[in-house]
Amino acid sequence: MHNARVSLRVLGTGAADGWPQAFCRCASCGAERAAGRVRSQTAALLDGRLLLDCGPTTPEAAVRAGVDLADLRVVLLTHQHSDHLSPAALLHRSWITTAPLEVVGPPDAIEAARAWLAPDAAVTWHAVGPGDRLQIDGYDVRVLASSHTTGLGAPGVPDAVLYDVTSPTGLRVLHATDTGPLPTATVAAAEGAAYDVVLLEETFGDRGDLAGDGHLALEGFAEQVRRLRAVGAVLDATDVVAVHLSHHNPPTPELARRLAAWGARVVDDGTLLAPPDADRPPGPRGPTRTLVLGGARSGKSAEAERILAAAPAVTYVATSGRRDGDAEWRERVAAHVDRRPAHWTTDETLDLVPLLEDDAPDAPALLVDCLTLWLTGVIDRHEGWDTEAPGHADAWRGVDADVAALVAAWRRTTRRVVAVSNEVGQGVVPATASGRMFRDAMGRVNAAVAAETEDVRWCVAGRVVAL
Repeated sequence: MHNARVSLRVLGTGAADGWPQAFCRCASCGAERAAGRVRSQTAALLDGRLLLDCGPTTPEAAVRAGVDLADLRVVLLTHQHSDHLSPAALLHRSWITTAPLEVVGPPDAIEAARAWLAPDAAVTWHAVGPGDRLQIDGYDVRVLASSHTTGLGAPGVPDAVLYDVTSPTGLRVLHATDTGPLPTATVAAAEGAAYDVVLLEETFGDRGDLAGDGHLALEGFAEQVRRLRAVGAVLDATDVVAVHLSHHNPPTPELARRLAAWGARVVDDGTLLAPPDADRPPGPRGPTRTLVLGGARSGKSAEAERILAAAPAVTYVATSGRRDGDAEWRERVAAHVDRRPAHWTTDETLDLVPLLEDDAPDAPALLVDCLTLWLTGVIDRHEGWDTEAPGHADAWRGVDADVAALVAAWRRTTRRVVAVSNEVGQGVVPATASGRMFRDAMGRVNAAVAAETEDVRWCVAGRVVAL
């Protein structure tokens, strides 16, 4: 075994109870178990010399990854919770070597670890708090605030921290586990950092109701990525890796798909992050155009919103209007508005072409919800519903012209745009001529837009299929 200098390896990517959870038979654990994927408690090894957190499973995780900890000289502890601090591991090291070791962490974590070692152990203890900065073994270590708390420290003394570490070779890493929404001071301290790697916790997946203030779910993870991008801490070249993963997440393939939209990824335990492994994709260029199709309540709007959750700015284009006097519709609109991020803006309009043609470099991403209501509005505008009316053919020439203009603008756009549309052709045949006319027209619109789209997705029963 050997450890290469200038390297960062994630030894574990799981939450406290790992994933799959040994006592659990949920669908997520079942899928991971069937695939042979096992995630142990989150920890990472920098240059074979600096360990970011050390839980009970960390030494064994190093062995499984094919590395040893013989050259270990620095341990950075984020907090005292048992999955991040295993004093027994430090004791076991002392049975093998008397080489000096530097241990850094919040005061209560340091005291808990110190109690396991002999008073004359060759260990230098560093009790730290947010804002501290240390030079240790050639590493520049900045201590940042976390919103996570353990309740085990002295009143008023932070008992959980994050770390911004720069190696002697210049590799810069943000170790952000455990944390809920990043404190304002932490985001400010990361301004301009241009991290090479960000290890950011994502514990609760779709169960944001369990996350509280001390952990992140998928929605909160995307928001933290957006905040770090806004201050230049995360760039296109930054490797953003989700860690501290639990069985509240969807199985790994679906989790990977969701994270990719935000320029982040999930990796297996033992993955070498730096130098970049051969399988790492380039920066988050992604598609320009995405079309999300589905039936009623299929999850298509939620999928579209997830795709842009980490975008720096989004204009939500509502094509429905308010429908004065329709209380049920107002409730639907209100529910959509409530779940959008606060920094998104809304534009209620059918005039999509000028929005698509706005090629300003700083133009916000567009989320168009939805093309079905857009087509409804266009038919209304041209008075094209009455198939028996004398001017019906003329009305539909106007509708077709508007559709052609939309497709042309969609083809030319340089803006990041996600559009939602209903798949209306899979139910019963409509009983009216106007209903059948609309069904056919909607199918043609979807096909024309999809033909000019590099990323088409179909939602059914809340699941997403790439077309």
